[in-house]
Amino acid sequence: MRIRTTAAAVAAGLLLTLTACGSGNDDKPAAAPSKTVSRADRDAARKAAGLPAEPIPTARYAFLEALDAIDPRISKPGTDEQYVSRGLNQCGSIRTAKDEAELSALALERFTITSRFPEISNPETGKKIQDAVHKHLCPDF
Repeated sequence: MRIRTTAAAVAAGLLLTLTACGSGNDDKPAAAPSKTVSRADRDAARKAAGLPAEPIPTARYAFLEALDAIDPRISKPGTDEQYVSRGLNQCGSIRTAKDEAELSALALERFTITSRFPEISNPETGKKIQDAVHKHLCPDF
C-alpha cells in the first residue's frame, strides 16, 4: 500500500509541476528588429579601424580574378566573401607595416597558403598576393 501511495504522491507532484509551467506567453513584446547599418556608417567604422571602404563589385571581382591568376587553388568556390575579407584585413597590415618581407609572409599566412599549399608558399607568391590586395582593394594605402 505504501508503494501505491508514494507513486500517487509522486504522480500528483509531477502533474502540479507541469501545470505550473506556462506556455511561454509573457505579456512582454518581442525584441525589436535590429537597425540596419548604412553603408556610410560601415565605411566610417572601417576607416576608423584603419581599413579601406567596402570595395565596389568590380574591384571585388578583379581581386578574386587576380588571386585565380596567381594560382586557381588559392580561393575556393563559394568562399569569395571570405577571401575579400582576408584581403581587406591585409590592407590593415599594409597601412601599419612597411616591411615587404613581413607583408609577404602575412599574406601567405592570412590566405592559408603556408598550410594548404606548401609548394607555392614562398616570398614570390606572397608578394603577388600582396600586390593584388594593394591594387584592387586598397590602392590608396
